[in-house]
Amino acid sequence: MSPRKSPFFELRSGAVDTLLFVVKTTDLGEMRAELTRRFEATPEFFANDVVAIDVRRLAENERVPLAEIAALLDSVRMRPIGVVADAAQHAWVSEANLPLLEARDRRPATKAAGEDEARAADETGAPASVAVAAASAAEGQAAAAAASQPAEPVLTGAAGASSQTLVVDKPLRSGQRIYAKGDLVVLGLVSHGAEIIAEGNIHIYAPLRGRALAGVHGDHDARIFCTCLEPELISIAGIYRTTENPLPADVQGKAVQIWLDEEKLVIEPLRLT
Repeated sequence: MSPRKSPFFELRSGAVDTLLFVVKTTDLGEMRAELTRRFEATPEFFANDVVAIDVRRLAENERVPLAEIAALLDSVRMRPIGVVADAAQHAWVSEANLPLLEARDRRPATKAAGEDEARAADETGAPASVAVAAASAAEGQAAAAAASQPAEPVLTGAAGASSQTLVVDKPLRSGQRIYAKGDLVVLGLVSHGAEIIAEGNIHIYAPLRGRALAGVHGDHDARIFCTCLEPELISIAGIYRTTENPLPADVQGKAVQIWLDEEKLVIEPLRLT
């Protein structure tokens, strides 16, 4: 049998979709506080999702304790698998005993003319294609050649939502939880204590009294549409609002649409007539 082939396993180069945790500060305390604030109300938000720590936004002379950041991510049930870094950062990044990963960003990630576009791509939290090479010495050159070829486009989240729309035509009671990989359409009451989650948009043609989380894999273009807004929590791409912050009278109990303006939730009445 050829040493390059086995009926039991293969080692080959490939690419997987993962979230990028983009580090923008060296203040670990502030990072911990913000991460806790962002996800404590939705502990299942990114539970068990793999994530790569991206340090490319740090200044040339800045360093962060990668092992502590990995532990922090693990504490909110995210699974760090490695680090994405610029070539100049490889020396100190390699000391953290985490794999170095190559990110094939879906938007430009340059620090010069394309910096604004890179920032927009980072803040969406959209999955990036991370190359993970695992090849034997005999396959090394072939794997490197394959990895250098342009990756095929991958449909994720809302991109494939049209074929993954989930329709729920029954009321949801307290404790029930619905997850949709694309858009989610709910035709019945969402009771207090119920939770509806979608990677795409959410449409609710009944009162929303529980929790609604849209664009959960970082889709900042996702929206929530509701005919009667009385929620415990609403969230788009990790930006959330709870009942601790009362809703304005012009949207409380009314038909609304909810969308993101940068990192701010915008709630506006729907004019249905």
